Amino acid sequence: MIVNSIVVGQFQTNCYVIGFKENSNGIIIDPGDESEKILKLIGENNFNIRYILHTHGHIDHIGATAKTKEITGAKTFLHKDDLSLYENLRVQGEAFGMILDKPPLIDEFFEDRDKINFNGIIIEIIHTPGHSPGSVCFKIGNILFSGDTLFNMGIGRTDLWGGSYTKIIKSINEKLFTINDNTIVYPGHGQKTTIGYEKINNPFINF
Repeated sequence: MIVNSIVVGQFQTNCYVIGFKENSNGIIIDPGDESEKILKLIGENNFNIRYILHTHGHIDHIGATAKTKEITGAKTFLHKDDLSLYENLRVQGEAFGMILDKPPLIDEFFEDRDKINFNGIIIEIIHTPGHSPGSVCFKIGNILFSGDTLFNMGIGRTDLWGGSYTKIIKSINEKLFTINDNTIVYPGHGQKTTIGYEKINNPFINF
């Protein structure tokens, strides 16, 4: 499994493209913006993108979904509690003076603790409400894609629609900090970290 990370858009969102050498199948996590940049990376690696996984429905994580799905034909996934956010992408864009394509229909909805078998690996869905109602993280072995729930020395904002500081702290303590300390965390923004490091050093959790 190969994890490629690129930073896209004005919000500097981490978009992840995961591929497999043996058959070139791949997954996109959070195509937030700059579809041409994402598609260029896919083309350079000859990836056959099968799934587009969203950690949540905010503009900076779904802004390029329409174009990437159009070109790749991949299935789209989201937690149902963020569907209203996702469907109102254009309204989100207007707040920032952006004109965006209508997002495509979601093909499948996540449930907490769902397991997706992709290319022989198991992707575990962890529902972590707090940044948004339908925020999720993806656990693949000793790797966690944490979206905007947990950052390196930070946590996601809770002052946006549906956000809750109480819920995000609960999600982190009860669902993420129970994972092995050596788990590598790939967040929605910023640098990667580990669960163990954040347990000890994250100032938003340890106060």
